[in-house]
Amino acid sequence: MSATTVTPRGSRRTGDSIVRAADGPVQGRSVGEELGLQVTARGKLKPLRAKLTKLADRGWLHKRPDGRFTARL
Repeated sequence: MSATTVTPRGSRRTGDSIVRAADGPVQGRSVGEELGLQVTARGKLKPLRAKLTKLADRGWLHKRPDGRFTARL
């Protein structure tokens, strides 16, 4: 396993499990709501979007061109 495919267990569990449980593509805001974050404050969602993007870059999730995330099949 290369260093680019390894991700902290908590980060993967957070994003991956919520996105996989969704019926379709989800926005970062929806994941934030599931985690109980204050979604009305942009500053609270930015780090979460960065984590989801990092998971997509590493192949755990898929980031669509519209910015939503789906599970990698």
